[in-house]
Amino acid sequence: MARFWVCVAGAGFFLAFLVFHSRFCASRLPLHLHLAFKISGRAEEVLYRLDVDWPKYSEYFTGATFCVAVDSLNGLVYVAQRGDNIPKVLVFTEDGYFLRAWNYTVDTPHGIFAASTPHEQSVWITDVGSGLYGHTIKKYNSFGDLVQVLGTPGKKGTGLNPLQFDNPAELYVEDTGDIYIVDGDGGLNNRLIKLSQDFMILWLHGENGTGPAKFSIPHSVTVDSDGRVWVADRGNKRIQVFDKDTGEWLGAWNNCFAEEGPSAVRFTPDGKHLIVAQLHLSRLLLLAAPPVGSIGDCSVTSTTQLADQVSPHLLDVSGKTGAIYVAEMGAKQVQKYVPVNSYFSSFGS
Repeated sequence: MARFWVCVAGAGFFLAFLVFHSRFCASRLPLHLHLAFKISGRAEEVLYRLDVDWPKYSEYFTGATFCVAVDSLNGLVYVAQRGDNIPKVLVFTEDGYFLRAWNYTVDTPHGIFAASTPHEQSVWITDVGSGLYGHTIKKYNSFGDLVQVLGTPGKKGTGLNPLQFDNPAELYVEDTGDIYIVDGDGGLNNRLIKLSQDFMILWLHGENGTGPAKFSIPHSVTVDSDGRVWVADRGNKRIQVFDKDTGEWLGAWNNCFAEEGPSAVRFTPDGKHLIVAQLHLSRLLLLAAPPVGSIGDCSVTSTTQLADQVSPHLLDVSGKTGAIYVAEMGAKQVQKYVPVNSYFSSFGS
């Protein structure tokens, strides 16, 4: 492994690091360039650094890595990848050690979420395949045993009773067991659904369009500690915000996404920032979270520019360390970014 560290400041940009990693063989990107710079009015400083030693062995990535989920309670990282005759789900420790792999009943994974309690380790996967297990959302235990299936396996649809999906993109599961689903990665549906822990529909927004509470490719969803649901409305180049209890539309951000809509949304553990991926720009944004009672306009705290064609698809954040895990579909890998302690002093406290 060869590493090159460069520190250049000028014209408001801060070149943080240049990393050449031997994991890039002929079938992958030969060079991975990482830029991290502050664009706020404060003094320039690096907010995250790449953990070049995660995972310990990258050879386990054998397909296109579409999504990643962190089980902070148990220190586990789940990666879902696509390809023929390969394990679809890989399980690592947060330290980067490979534990196991499985692919039972997984067809074509798109999104993944780890929802563990002290009594249960669970993993949810949205499956957009056209085979026997496609167009479903499935719950597994940590070893890949199938626990629950939502939707009609192998059949896409728009129905609510029974519940049907068409290319469900992602989900977010609260500690209460309530589930938020964005259904419609280019399929028949463009909707946000909230389910109770016993899978009853509590509320939904389900119409294609550009107005408030309408969607065009709702691609990622997360919930903040103030009871707000944030949806990456990728096709409309905006993030929409809803009240988690009533489903009321609270506002939208679109001023940060003139070039490309958001692909992934997650909050930092302290709730002060929203981390956003832009797929085709190969870029990560750190956005300032608004105070309670106000959505306002989007404000960019920092930008991390990845190499061309890396394609960050979905991401997740460790609730303990604040580390960001990015599923890079184009580079066929997941990378880990560790927060700089001087800026995020509250993480891990």
